[in-house]
Amino acid sequence: MAGTGPPSPRVWDAHYLDGQAPVRRPARVAIGRAGLEITFADGSGSLRWPLAEVRQTQGFYEGEEVRLERGRELTEALLVGDLGFLSALRAAAPETASAFHDPRRRRYRVGLTVLAALGAVGLAVALYAWGIPALATAVSARVPVSWEIALGDAVMAELAPPQRRCVDPARQVHIDAIVATLARTLPQARYPIRVTVVNQPTINALATPGGSIVVLRGLLERTESPEELAGVLAHEIQHVMHRHATKAILRQASAGVLVAALVGDVSAVVAFGIQSAHALGDLRYGRQAELEADRDGMRMLHAAAVDPAGMVSFFKAMQREESTAPKVTRYLSTHPAADDRLQALTALAAARPRPPDKLLPGVDWDDVKKICGSKPGSDR
Repeated sequence: MAGTGPPSPRVWDAHYLDGQAPVRRPARVAIGRAGLEITFADGSGSLRWPLAEVRQTQGFYEGEEVRLERGRELTEALLVGDLGFLSALRAAAPETASAFHDPRRRRYRVGLTVLAALGAVGLAVALYAWGIPALATAVSARVPVSWEIALGDAVMAELAPPQRRCVDPARQVHIDAIVATLARTLPQARYPIRVTVVNQPTINALATPGGSIVVLRGLLERTESPEELAGVLAHEIQHVMHRHATKAILRQASAGVLVAALVGDVSAVVAFGIQSAHALGDLRYGRQAELEADRDGMRMLHAAAVDPAGMVSFFKAMQREESTAPKVTRYLSTHPAADDRLQALTALAAARPRPPDKLLPGVDWDDVKKICGSKPGSDR
């Protein structure tokens, strides 16, 4: 009886690349303890690859061909589609098994990939919710004043285009006098405080980065005295001094804009200012920012010898206006004045250190409020 002899080694279909031409040559590969025996399908010869010189570069994920490579400069490659080839390779040469992927780990790799994706999403959410605001706060404290002014100018170009501004030098001079009275109390002239009246009936005012303050015609017309406007302006100036608008805008910025702000690069300010203008128009400051603007605005009025009752009376008037015409006034939607804030303002106003001076004595305030006139195309 003839002996059966050792079993024939199993062979796998493969493709061979010589590293010189992008041509796949059909081949068959068998696994021995010393290496791989590669035989070309056209009968043109065979190759032996010692396992110590072979590395796996592909075939770690579902659906990928197994790719083995040999050599460094002119890298040869062997492509095998059957996943069982890896299992047989690891079993045939246990001493080199660690160099080749275990197919059984693929199910764990898929799970890890899913977990990694979920982790990346979670990290992005955390960065958006906490990282960007924290970074924006840190950046806003270090950006050059020139960058803020450039951003504010870009925002003003959108919020207050020239054709909407109320230009009346004879009346503007009185508003500028109020600003000058308040600005004299500032410890340093960091920002050029400028007030622009815009011909729009909505009751609102807002501060932009860099010192520009927009007062809408509707708000100016609702004031009963220069002291009431001074109270509004003192509050808005403190938003500028505390960089509240700058911080709020930067919280919505990309990382690239934050870096540009930090180094003072103004090249992208104009484009970003257009985007920021719309956000600033609907901006609602946090409670802490409003309390800071209230407290330091009231201190500014005291230091300038301006009657602080004007600030209180205006906020009370806005509360009454909100209950009767909520579509007209937006001041409380962007500057929420809760009862406890009004109580705090009243207490601060009562603590004035000296009798106030009359603002703009002899000036007809009702006439100043007509700064926008009745221009064609106005929102009257």
